[in-house]
Amino acid sequence: MKLAMLEKYAQLVVKTGINIQQNQTLVISSPLECAPFARSIATFAYKAGAREVVMNWKDELSSKIKFLQAPDEIFDEFPEWQKEFYLFYARQGAAFISIAASDPELLKDVNPERVVRVQKAGNTALKEYRERMMSNKNAWSVVSIPTQAWAQKVFPEVSAEEAMEKLWTAIFKAVRVDTADPVAAWQEHSRQLKQSMDYLNSHKFKLLHYKNSLGTDLKVELPAGHLWLGGPEYTDDGIEFVANMPTEEVFTLPKKSGVNGVVMSSKPLNYNGTLIDDFSLTFKDGRIVDCKAEQGQAVLEKLVETDEGSHYLGEVALVPYNSPISNANILFYNTLFDENASCHLAIGKAYPICLENGVTMNQTELEQAGANDSMVHVDFMIGTIDLEITGTTATGEIIPVFKNGNFANG
Repeated sequence: MKLAMLEKYAQLVVKTGINIQQNQTLVISSPLECAPFARSIATFAYKAGAREVVMNWKDELSSKIKFLQAPDEIFDEFPEWQKEFYLFYARQGAAFISIAASDPELLKDVNPERVVRVQKAGNTALKEYRERMMSNKNAWSVVSIPTQAWAQKVFPEVSAEEAMEKLWTAIFKAVRVDTADPVAAWQEHSRQLKQSMDYLNSHKFKLLHYKNSLGTDLKVELPAGHLWLGGPEYTDDGIEFVANMPTEEVFTLPKKSGVNGVVMSSKPLNYNGTLIDDFSLTFKDGRIVDCKAEQGQAVLEKLVETDEGSHYLGEVALVPYNSPISNANILFYNTLFDENASCHLAIGKAYPICLENGVTMNQTELEQAGANDSMVHVDFMIGTIDLEITGTTATGEIIPVFKNGNFANG
């Protein structure tokens, strides 16, 4: 059963996820444990006309050994050959698939400062590559399958074998591979997301006000010319792709200097192998002026201190509490899934595609338009069953956007 479903999933990723084009190169970044799935994607990519499939293998256990044993100075370095690897393929128009399936607690015994320094060095070196992805110059997609350590973290009460089975089932359902025609199911899902996008774009809200019983009381201004997006995205050449599989969100960018109040997390954040849980962020004029966490305080502080832009938000995303992944009532400890079960925000860089003509703007123009820039973009979950969001229009009209955790307009 799993082999047939795995192949069905791989076909969906190739056809709907990155929509591979004739003679296009595909780069797959995959954990070693996910090699069979990566190879299946490669097989279907070649069948669909790919020119070449390039494998970029990752070994998180080797990475942990390095974090624990390597000399300190190595964590500020990023090899030039790795930078050239990404840029070479990006500049020739390759599509990129990332398989996100890490052990949520892999790095819990590692000095968090080392992890943040590696992240900073990598993001600095790959600035051009990251900007290409966030501006949709290339088609890209993030997908996932179970790994043993991850499955046992999600389902600790059952055997290792049963945990894997349960996570397989949950992922196949989340990405609609369990349907008779997953491609058609995604087309219908995209149509539904477009309805939410059109509703939000039609109101051109100037401000969103979030409140819930956890203590969230946050006002988020939205810049002039902001765009709500969701579901399929498009490259400069008009190639349709889905950046995240699964996806249940519609999203835009906040005005960098326009966030005020307090927001409470509703789910743990797995950041580079360390869990940050039960945390809050306090904002004044867009800037994070205080952060507190019951678990992972040091890592949260390091994240916020990554650079100047990591003190601000770059994304506002709405996800109904009554949605497939949320209704599964599973804490995945993986942002790809958890962010699609919950309204969320993102610390760091904004997507230029969320502004009218944003992809044609230079960094100064984006900043003047209210978009934040940073080396990081980290989503964290804030949605609850009692989340209330009201929107204020340019004329001052206040309209319910979310009520009891779901879109107020149905």
